[in-house]
Amino acid sequence: MKLLFDFLPIVLFFGTFKYAESHKEWAAEFATRHLGAFVAGGSVGATQAPVLLATVVVIVATMAQVLWLKSRGRRVDTMLWVSLVLVVVLGGATIYFQSETFIKWKPTVLYWAMGAALALAPLLAGRNLLKLLLGEQLRLPEPIWQRLNLAWIAFFALMGVLNLWVAYRFSTDAWVNFKLFGSLGLMLAFTIAQGLMLSRYLDEQPHEPAAGEETP
Repeated sequence: MKLLFDFLPIVLFFGTFKYAESHKEWAAEFATRHLGAFVAGGSVGATQAPVLLATVVVIVATMAQVLWLKSRGRRVDTMLWVSLVLVVVLGGATIYFQSETFIKWKPTVLYWAMGAALALAPLLAGRNLLKLLLGEQLRLPEPIWQRLNLAWIAFFALMGVLNLWVAYRFSTDAWVNFKLFGSLGLMLAFTIAQGLMLSRYLDEQPHEPAAGEETP
């Protein structure tokens, strides 16, 4: 459920872009009428309209995520705050300049920010963030926590580079497809691979008897 919640803005971005891409004239007219005051020149072309409308939707969706969590008294993850700032700043630049370049950089900056946080936390605060987040659910040897941390740092670094490679080598339509299916697929595959790697260590954890169960 949390994964769906996290990826909801991306799904909405994808759906809005695809619809607007197949109705370019309508999208250009709609964007000019409603976004004209926020774009340079005051009018939106048919080529730029799909990504501009999708960007507006992802900004609103990310804001809605934060407001929904706050209204229920739940904690807003730091990365969601970072994502909100990035999507407002880079999305706002995309809308004003009518250039998809800014919003295409957003996933890369977010990936690199997450990787930097994992890399700097042990150096600056002496803490492994993954252990801090998952230590209550997983009991792993310290070297394994370090390897896990390094693996995620490398993954986020490579995902940032891969996003830029797709953004600059392929069409915006191809990048939007990768943003949803490629990013989600790679994230799931990497998570499953990590789970398989850690399973042998989980099997070695001592069994804790349930309440009322006698120990041998």
